[in-house]
Amino acid sequence: MKFFATKRPAPRIHAGEDLQASVAAVRLHGVRSHALETGRTRLVATAATFFLAFAVVGVRMVDVAVLDHAGGKTKSAPQARSDQIDIERADILDRNGVILATSLPTVSLYAKIHEIADPQEAAAKLVSVLPEMDKAEVVSRLSSDRQFVYLRRNLTPRQQYDVNALGIPGLYFEKGERRVYPHGNLVAHIVGMTDVDNKGIAGIEKRFDSALRTSRQPLRMSLDVRLQTVVRNEVEQAVAEFSAIGGVGIVMDVNTAEVLAMVSLPDFDPNDPPPSSDTRMFNRATKGLYEMGSTFKLFNTAAALDFGSATINSSYDARGAFHFHDAVIHDYHPENRWLTVPEILIHSSNIGAAKMALEMGTPTQRAFLTKVGLLAPIPIELPEVGVPQIPNPWREINTATIAYGHGISVTPLHLVTGVSALVNGGEYRPPTLLARLPGEAIPGERIEKKKTSDDMRQLMRMVVTSGTGAKADVPGYLVGGKTGTAEKSVNGSYRKKAVLSSFIAAFPVNDPRYCVLVMVDEPQGTKESHGFITGGWVAAPAVARIIAQIAPLVGLQPQKELPAPAAKGIVKGTGSREVAAVE
Repeated sequence: MKFFATKRPAPRIHAGEDLQASVAAVRLHGVRSHALETGRTRLVATAATFFLAFAVVGVRMVDVAVLDHAGGKTKSAPQARSDQIDIERADILDRNGVILATSLPTVSLYAKIHEIADPQEAAAKLVSVLPEMDKAEVVSRLSSDRQFVYLRRNLTPRQQYDVNALGIPGLYFEKGERRVYPHGNLVAHIVGMTDVDNKGIAGIEKRFDSALRTSRQPLRMSLDVRLQTVVRNEVEQAVAEFSAIGGVGIVMDVNTAEVLAMVSLPDFDPNDPPPSSDTRMFNRATKGLYEMGSTFKLFNTAAALDFGSATINSSYDARGAFHFHDAVIHDYHPENRWLTVPEILIHSSNIGAAKMALEMGTPTQRAFLTKVGLLAPIPIELPEVGVPQIPNPWREINTATIAYGHGISVTPLHLVTGVSALVNGGEYRPPTLLARLPGEAIPGERIEKKKTSDDMRQLMRMVVTSGTGAKADVPGYLVGGKTGTAEKSVNGSYRKKAVLSSFIAAFPVNDPRYCVLVMVDEPQGTKESHGFITGGWVAAPAVARIIAQIAPLVGLQPQKELPAPAAKGIVKGTGSREVAAVE
């Protein structure tokens, strides 16, 4: 059976009905379009409102967190920093990259006075978590008429947490940095320190304050922490052993004039420094001025040999006391005979040195000491520098006494720098605390002939092998040097029991690399020293201990001992125990 679909006839619409339907359709479309447009407009307005609201909140957050009302009444308050602060001050390193001074992030507590509702209550709460603070002082600060005050610097993280937990309105934390000295006393007088505002106030920190603030590169020093440790330990031992009031130890590279170690005792901890008036703050090595005694005979001898007024085999009458004008010059342990130039150094004869100087003449002596840098402030990168005290007018009697280190005062660093020039071939270079570049050419000023330098090295070796410096000898390292014992001048007169005992050494003398000085201030005799307080007993042993320890550290291997040099007129068979006390 088939099914068939049938067409239904379309309804008939009259012309009037078509018009009404069209109008209704248009009206319906218009209503829908208007509703859609209205919704879109409202949506855009709502979005704009939210955007504006978030913008206002964002600006306010920046204003509070960063700008901190820069244009308002709290304009002078400390500025808040980001969590990752930019360290303001560069590190200071030793020559091998060991950190001598660095900066660590820290926070300081301050208050905006106008926001503190009750100073008494706020102070009581603060003292409860920071008991080392004085409540009365905190109240006074919180009651001041200033806009803001610092309450405590360099809080620990725990202290910051405890203060923050108090919830006291008006207290804020300022991010900053604190200077830290990992080695404490070890390099205090050289590196120096900064104040609470991180500004350099002593030592290298002061001298290079601007550079350390503006450069991101560390400042590399000439110091070697290993050598510095050895020198400090040995000087400290000598000071304690002889109950002295202080001491100095210096090691210098004689060819570059780099200071590898420099110690002044007593010293201080720059992390917790004493008041500026404390004697521990005084740098004896570069600021202290001393009559260096018989160590000056090295300069006197070099000047006479170089000028030609004396030769190695020249001799001078040292029989009895030397009466010159109104002065009487004595020898500590008189030989009472004619002495050759080597013997004047070996026996440390004041009489022989004075007569050698007078024969040379005042102009020659003064010119030589000028070339060796002994008459001007030492050119070192420290603000703490002493100005040599020299005679004015410079008369003949001054020439005589300066020959053996009296009547002229210099710093210990003057002495080391000058002796380095005597033994390095005869070239003076200003000392430095900054590391030289590898292979850097260091121009020097010639102060003496090379032959004079060769002669001086031989003479210094004789002082150790046959003279007053016997206790400074270190087998295998060919030490040469000179003792010095100078009575200290107090109110224009010399105190016999208050002396400066010193020993200046160079090693190895056949090809010098290093110069070492130990000076002990006002040593007291001991049973072991048989009561002697001279440089040969007090300072020479300390120099020997220093050389024995630092030589391997700088890569120097022991050498085969060479026969001791000889010169005409040297008396044979002099006992080293006896001459060790001769100055």
